Amino acid sequence: MTWWLGFEMGSAASIEVRTHTALHVLKGAVMKVLGAKLTAGVGVEGSHGRLTVQFDRKPTDEELVKVEALANAKVRENVPIQVLEMERADAEERWGDLIYDLFPLPASITRLKIFYLPGWNVNACNKEHTMATGEIGSLKIAKARFRANKQLLEISYDIL
Repeated sequence: MTWWLGFEMGSAASIEVRTHTALHVLKGAVMKVLGAKLTAGVGVEGSHGRLTVQFDRKPTDEELVKVEALANAKVRENVPIQVLEMERADAEERWGDLIYDLFPLPASITRLKIFYLPGWNVNACNKEHTMATGEIGSLKIAKARFRANKQLLEISYDIL
């Protein structure tokens, strides 16, 4: 197993890297406040991102305020981000299928990069990430849309 704290030591993270890392932080907050576990979709374009999770109802405004506050508290903690490269079987043994959310990977992929923020979020993810949560800046939930027919909650956000 190899451990990394980011990809390019000493370089400033691009806006899209910051926005992508914010997806993981936001997901951790969504899991803690709402109990939603499985990501169904993501999107990043510049400083704007979208996290779509399986969920069974529209969250209250108060819940969304809590999600945003908790995510920003984790950002302010400036916690180091771990990116682990490991055998797929080892990752599955350690964290189970939740590392994939609803994104199946071909069986031919036997080594994974794992985004790991202990006690917060763990996901198989081959994207670049900031070295610590503080590099994100802050995030603001722009909109939440519940799609009852698909049992999906889309949370759009911007990083500032």
